[in-house]
Amino acid sequence: MSYARSIRVEFNHCDPAGIVFYPRYFEMTNSVCENFFREVVGYSYHAMMADGIGVPTARVETDFRAPSRLGDVLDWVLVVERVGGSSVGVRLEARCDEALRLVARLVLVWMSPEGRPARWPDRIRAVLAAHLEESA
Repeated sequence: MSYARSIRVEFNHCDPAGIVFYPRYFEMTNSVCENFFREVVGYSYHAMMADGIGVPTARVETDFRAPSRLGDVLDWVLVVERVGGSSVGVRLEARCDEALRLVARLVLVWMSPEGRPARWPDRIRAVLAAHLEESA
């Protein structure tokens, strides 16, 4: 099962040539992850912060396949590839008109209020596991 979200490329995402400046893709991947946790997992980043908890990105690997330009609508898909003890591996793909623009793999880590990695709570682990890619 996957999670999908569309993001329109805005002026603030672009360099002077009108193409997405690569660090802005990382803002978009964070937005997709944040909305996945809010809409699917049922635990928003806002609520996590209020509880002194977080899921920071510990690793990111990205392949930039083609440029995206001002006005493009990027259709993002997030797939859970792996659920570990305190981490989750996700793959994000961004397409525009079916053309692949970017593939990113992220590792997010469940952090305790003490700022240390901790085991996923059972409820959250169950939701993440339910979204594991079947071939993963």
